[in-house]
Amino acid sequence: MSTKAGQIICSYGRRFIVESADQTYDCTTRGKRVDFACGDWVDILVQNQQQAVIERAHERSSLLYRQDDWKTKVIAANVSRILFVTAAVPSPNEELLGRCLLAAEAGNIDPVIVVNKADLPETAALLDKLALYTKLGYQLVTLSAKQDISPLLPLLQNQTSVFVGQSGMGKSTLTNALLPAANARVGEISTALDAGRHTTTNATLYHLNEHSHLIDSPGLQEFGLKHLAATDLIYYFPETRPLIGHCRFHNCTHCVEPDCAIINAGQQGSITLSRLALLQKLTKELEKHRYK
Repeated sequence: MSTKAGQIICSYGRRFIVESADQTYDCTTRGKRVDFACGDWVDILVQNQQQAVIERAHERSSLLYRQDDWKTKVIAANVSRILFVTAAVPSPNEELLGRCLLAAEAGNIDPVIVVNKADLPETAALLDKLALYTKLGYQLVTLSAKQDISPLLPLLQNQTSVFVGQSGMGKSTLTNALLPAANARVGEISTALDAGRHTTTNATLYHLNEHSHLIDSPGLQEFGLKHLAATDLIYYFPETRPLIGHCRFHNCTHCVEPDCAIINAGQQGSITLSRLALLQKLTKELEKHRYK
């Protein structure tokens, strides 16, 4: 048996496909460890021509993951850009977008908002709603995966990118358009539930070229942030960073305290009330989780 280095290019729960310099291996892990992610560089112990065991992971440059009250779910490792794919249909979840942007900020991953299905008449209203995020400095690109994906191509160059978003927004359609040979499964939108069917059941890494890579991940309906500290949240909202240290109380929670610079900014209109409400909601969630 020999040891090799490789990269996880697909994750299926407790099984992983690892690509080494010469071939790919179907890999398991030692014990019950499952905290490896698509994009991880690992050392594997080769068992035979097809199978190997993951021995250890190399140090990560970044990790995108979510955590709720019950479990932690790793999404992708060593990514430099997160592409949040949304569309006007099915109904987009703006809180999911807000939470994902916070995870990107916390993980030091560059976020881009991708508005798919630009040909739909409902898209104009969605773009009006998302104008807030471009004012905050987030990059936004609009396209139709079934017609023209060229606006996305420059954003993928020399990056390891990950697609995230609700089911049914077109992540797999985008992957198919970028890499026709990938054959990523594309699901039908369930109009009865007004939600997309979960069709991507695993995260998969594709090579666009030698220096550009793309990870397609399963659709999300929620994004737990229990791994963040409530006191750090104001660092992850671009609009609150300039106000850090300006509240009357050094341990201000920005929920009820008098002379809170962030609450005052919300009342004066310099911070959008929906974003202030998200900050306060998450602060309460994380404080409650902390004392469980």
